[in-house]
Amino acid sequence: MGQDTHHDFKVYGEIKLYAGTGSPELSQKISDYLKSPLCGRDVIQFPNENLFVKLHGSVRGQDVYVIQQTGTNVHRNLMELLIMIQTLRLDSAARITAVLPYLAYGRSDKKDQPRVPITARLVADMIEIAGADRYMTLDPHAGQIQGFFSIPGDVLTASHMLIDHIKDKLQDKLKDPVVVAVDLGFAKKGRNYAADLETPIALVEKRRVANNAESEALTLIGDVNNCDVIIVDDEVDTGGSISEAVHLVKEMGARDVYLVFIHGVLSRNAVQKIAKLPIKHIITTDTVPIPEEKLVYLEDRITIISVAELLGEVIRRAHEGRSVGEMFNE
Repeated sequence: MGQDTHHDFKVYGEIKLYAGTGSPELSQKISDYLKSPLCGRDVIQFPNENLFVKLHGSVRGQDVYVIQQTGTNVHRNLMELLIMIQTLRLDSAARITAVLPYLAYGRSDKKDQPRVPITARLVADMIEIAGADRYMTLDPHAGQIQGFFSIPGDVLTASHMLIDHIKDKLQDKLKDPVVVAVDLGFAKKGRNYAADLETPIALVEKRRVANNAESEALTLIGDVNNCDVIIVDDEVDTGGSISEAVHLVKEMGARDVYLVFIHGVLSRNAVQKIAKLPIKHIITTDTVPIPEEKLVYLEDRITIISVAELLGEVIRRAHEGRSVGEMFNE
C-alpha cells in the first residue's frame, strides 16, 4: 500500500447519529448543527417493560454517537442506552461514543458511610461493558467520576455559556453582584464563576441530615447585603438546597436573586417550589428536557440555553481527530 493511500484511509467511516428517546429535541438540534441526519431505529417497550432496539440500517465500520440523557426516567433511559450501544456493537460499528448530556448517579461517587454502593462506578462499568469505546458528558457532579471510566472521554462544561449569557444580558443591570455557591462542595466551581464575572463570592454552608434529597442550610459565609445575588449550582433536583439558599440570602439583605445551574432535573414538585421563591430569573441549559407543563409555572422567568452546538462541535472534532481543548483555548 502506497504512503498516500494509507494517509487517506478513513479509520472510522462516516458520522452516524442515534437519538435515545430521552433526548429527542437536543438530538435533533445536534443533528441540525452537524448537518447529519439522525439514523432510524425502533425502540419498543413490551408489556412486561422489556425493551427492544432495532436499527434501520447497517453501521458496519462507522463512527457512531448515541445521544441520551439519564436525568429523567433514569432507569428506562439508562437501560435503553445500554441496549442501543450493544446493538451497535453487534452490528460491527467501528467506534461507539455515548453522548450523555446528563449522567445519572453522579452523586453516588464514594463510600461516605458503611455498607453503601458507589453506583457512579457501576454505571461507568455498564456503559463500557455494553460496548462503548468513548463517552462524552457535561458537568458531572464530581470530578472523580472521570476516573471510573477506563475508556477515553470528553468531560465538558457548559458554565462558560451561562457566564457569557450573564455578561451579555444581565451584567450591566446588576447592582454590586455577588456569586453565591449553593454549598461548600461547589465552592471551587463557584469561584470560577466569580472570577469570570469579576464579582465577590459567598458560600452557603449546609448539612445533609438524612439519606435522602433533603438538606439543611446553616449559614452564609460572605456578605450579600444590598447586593444582587447570582446563586450557582451544577444541578437542581428537588429544589431543596437552592430554595434554602434563596431564603438565606434574602434574610441577609440580598436584592434581586438569580438562579444559574447546568442541569435542570427538577423532579417531583421542584418547579412549583421554585416558582414561589422571590427570584428574578433562572438561567439553565437543555441537558435535561423540562416539560412544557412544568415551564408554565415559571412563565417568563427562565432562559434555557442549548448545549447542542457545544456537543455538536465536540462530536465533529472527535470524528476528525482534532483537539477539543482548542475550543476553550487550552
